[in-house]
Amino acid sequence: MKVVLKGVRGSIPTTGTETSYYGGNTSCTVVTENDWFLVLDAGSGLQKVTIPDNIKRVDILLTHLHFDHIQGLGFFSPLFSPSMEVHIWGPASASQTLHSRLSRYLSPPLFPVLLRDLPSKVTLHDVENSRFEIGPFTIESRFVIHPGPTVGYRIKGEHSVFAYIPDHEPALGLAGLLSDPKWISGFDIVANSDLLLHDAQFTPEEYQNKIGWGHSSMEDTIKFASLSGVKHLFLSHHDPFHSDPVLREIFSEVQKKVITPFPYELAKEGMEIELV
Repeated sequence: MKVVLKGVRGSIPTTGTETSYYGGNTSCTVVTENDWFLVLDAGSGLQKVTIPDNIKRVDILLTHLHFDHIQGLGFFSPLFSPSMEVHIWGPASASQTLHSRLSRYLSPPLFPVLLRDLPSKVTLHDVENSRFEIGPFTIESRFVIHPGPTVGYRIKGEHSVFAYIPDHEPALGLAGLLSDPKWISGFDIVANSDLLLHDAQFTPEEYQNKIGWGHSSMEDTIKFASLSGVKHLFLSHHDPFHSDPVLREIFSEVQKKVITPFPYELAKEGMEIELV
């Protein structure tokens, strides 16, 4: 299984020299195995995703429908190709279908092309606490703590497991992050995974003023990964107000305080990792 990071910024795309190293595009990750192509979230990083000519089906797995996770859809070329089959998976809502909610974006005045008018063969799938298969992948989705219907994904390939929860606040509550796994949001998605990409937008000080916003501090994310038996951790969803030098400084302070038996690092746009 190959994992490629195309966007790791949170909330809104950022451009300029001060965010060029870690990247300014919002959430998007590509997972491939045996000529099957998964795209996790459709943030502005989706514009950097290139589909090989031999691929005729693409599956887009949306964690939720906040704008920074869907804004790249209207600029994804396979959606405009009649020869392409595009499956879009996203969290179910109690009130409206995935099609209805995505149509709010892919329609005027926000976008000039209607979802129903896209020339590709588009199929939409509402997921809940679900289990399904796409090619060689067995995928589990679970609702997690974040405003609005939001899921995390556990993707199992032939030999490895990748867990993906870019927006998540497992520490929400009076006691912070709990120690009993059965009460921790997202635990079953990430448990013993080979690689976890997880929200780590805030410092502990910032988090205290933003409890309930749906995001995590770096320290809480590392503790969550430790409790879950993760083998490798990418800290992602970088705050748009954190420049590259600020991110390095924050991360350096974390490294001085937190020692783990597994490697953890800041997610960087363009990173590639082979899971075997």
